[in-house]
Amino acid sequence: MKNATIARNYAEALLAAAAATQQVVLYGRLIDAVAGAVQAAERIAVVLESPRVAKGVKAKLLEEALAGSAPPEFVRFLQAVVRRGRQGLFVDIAQEYLALLDVRLNRVHAGVTLVDEADDQLEAQIVERLAKAIGKEVRAHFRADPRILGGIMVRVGDRIYDGTVRRRVAALRRRMLTGE
Repeated sequence: MKNATIARNYAEALLAAAAATQQVVLYGRLIDAVAGAVQAAERIAVVLESPRVAKGVKAKLLEEALAGSAPPEFVRFLQAVVRRGRQGLFVDIAQEYLALLDVRLNRVHAGVTLVDEADDQLEAQIVERLAKAIGKEVRAHFRADPRILGGIMVRVGDRIYDGTVRRRVAALRRRMLTGE
């Protein structure tokens, strides 16, 4: 819990810095890329976490790695995180930043389950209808699951909208067994 609070504080500071330079989306991509690199490459994580590597060396490595691809303010933010010994929170900071960015940009993520893979046209129609229904920009994440038999299931946050054939069949079965 404590790490989540610390990560949230760093994410809020990064968002404030990004807003000052009007680059909130770019900073989101960058912090997500840094977190992805830390997760994907064990060598990077080991170097950043190692107490044997001086904080100054870690800061210099970050500066060299991001030279030309990230604004200096972003690199300074990462270096400040390293100076405070919080580099183990890069992944958590990225998650918190992206959540704050979604709120700022008035968007939500929706998990959409269909019986088959959706084509681009169907995906666009679903996203459009969800955006109208929810009143926010929708970032849909599609997946196929033949167990639903047909229809659609949408998860937005902790809400589930279940319009699947499987649920309807189960409801019909319950009604038939209880005599409703």
